[in-house]
Amino acid sequence: MSDPMRPPVSHHRPQTTSPRSDPSRPRASLRTAVVWDVLTDAFDRRVKATGREALDVLDTGGGSGNFAVPAARLGHRVTVVDPSPNALFALERRAAEAGVADRVQGVQGDAHGLFDVVERGGYDAVLCHGVLEYVDDPAEGIGNAVAALRPDGVLSLLAASLGGAVLARALAGHFKEAKRALEDPNGRWGEGDPVPRRFSAEQLTALVEGAGLRVAAVHGVRVFADLVPGVLVDTEPGALDALLKLEAAAAELPAFHSVATQLHVLGETQGAAEA
Repeated sequence: MSDPMRPPVSHHRPQTTSPRSDPSRPRASLRTAVVWDVLTDAFDRRVKATGREALDVLDTGGGSGNFAVPAARLGHRVTVVDPSPNALFALERRAAEAGVADRVQGVQGDAHGLFDVVERGGYDAVLCHGVLEYVDDPAEGIGNAVAALRPDGVLSLLAASLGGAVLARALAGHFKEAKRALEDPNGRWGEGDPVPRRFSAEQLTALVEGAGLRVAAVHGVRVFADLVPGVLVDTEPGALDALLKLEAAAAELPAFHSVATQLHVLGETQGAAEA
């Protein structure tokens, strides 16, 4: 019997265009390029290890499909779990426009009740992007994401960085807010802060390891992108490409993790690490 929560297998030829190469979304590539490069490499390694061309990917909090649709364009089957009906409607439309509606399934739900809508242990990769900032218990959120993995699966974790928020408030001249974020247990700069929680690289890696995974890589995301004036990127010839290369070069260096806007951690199960 087929799993109703999993998208059907596609018989169409997968497309290989990545968010970085999408000419209609040049600025968006600054926000996704580093993570997408890590993900595509992880997907490729899982494909080689499993011998299957298409992976089963779970995107928790995947919204309108910023990563789900490109992953489907590579030929993978993607289930997106998100609490917002509007986001899921946008996902459906976006997947149809990209020609991958048969490989993308949207399901309404959240990290707390994840297994009310998807199966345990059924996915080769789980994306947990922009979720831990909003859940009541980050350890539970990570635990559920890991429980959805197969024995040889990988976890992609993306969360807001404490250091990046402190730097951004200070550079904007909001020094009291910067200090408050630095001292606040959740990294919040004030009552008007829209982000409930931020993390350091050490906190995120501890959560991943506490859930039983091996940390395969840690990257800083948007180290410079949010600090560079948009007009420079949009008008200076070659600036976007140069900034993308700079982001990629700085992303792996621990010295820049503390000033990045977001942090990305790739975790592997023991089976994936040994493959």
